[in-house]
Amino acid sequence: MLILVGVGALCYKIKLISKEGNASLTNLVLYVVNPLVIVVSYQQDFSYHLLKGLGIAFALSIVGFGAFSIFAHLFIRGDSSDSVAERLNSTYSNCGFMGIPLALALFGSEGVFYVTAVNTAFNIIVWTFGIFSVTKDKSYMSIKKIVTNPTIIATVVGFLLFLCRIELPSIIYTPCDYISSTVTPLAMIVAGVTIAQNNILKAFLKPRIYLVCALKLLIVPLILAFLFALIPDINNTSVTTALMCLSCPSATVATMLSVKFNKSASYSAQMFGITTILSVISLPVVIGAYTFLNSIF
Repeated sequence: MLILVGVGALCYKIKLISKEGNASLTNLVLYVVNPLVIVVSYQQDFSYHLLKGLGIAFALSIVGFGAFSIFAHLFIRGDSSDSVAERLNSTYSNCGFMGIPLALALFGSEGVFYVTAVNTAFNIIVWTFGIFSVTKDKSYMSIKKIVTNPTIIATVVGFLLFLCRIELPSIIYTPCDYISSTVTPLAMIVAGVTIAQNNILKAFLKPRIYLVCALKLLIVPLILAFLFALIPDINNTSVTTALMCLSCPSATVATMLSVKFNKSASYSAQMFGITTILSVISLPVVIGAYTFLNSIF
């Protein structure tokens, strides 16, 4: 995946993919590829084991995002634009854009199945509490944003197909499966292009950015790994998927909200870039820690 990110960065540097072209690729991933990955992931035999795992992933995600928010507000004070951007990037994970390809690579369709629960929790929190934490204005809180989100729509459609035991005909399923298989390279290339648009070397010289990285990538994820390992008799794939998604680098939506509400957008993009690069190291550490702790408890 890091190599794919490098390919994206190179494509931007040699002007093969422009900023506008990257925006189009982003829309393709968000509005076409990711939703199809979700629908395809629900095309499996109904079982209460999977249904229980879905509920577990959702509950743990609510707890996880709550923990990130608490730590972000404890360690990052003030109402300056930089502070708001830092809290956004410390709290919200790139659980859809990176979580889906990671889960697909590690656990196949079952992993993506559980990612949908994390994304549902993510969208509910971002478009309610997340918006309010930036604006302090309840009028910006949008139920419409939640119910019209392509990820939520795909989750509802896929879940209904799963519950009703409806199997898509091959003439529909096959092209959906083909398109969904492109999620990993496309998502990582887009991330690479996004990173290449910012002065990452300059960002590495900002001391406060390491506080964000520590909170987002290590401190809170390791605390969650310890807490999740204490839960007895639980669906391990569901828990690992939820933890992985929560431990992903800063969300692209953090930069989008920074742009929309004029909260240090350039700095926010730099935090996205740095956390994405460092997550190559932090994600294996967090998942390894959970695996070790789970074997003990």
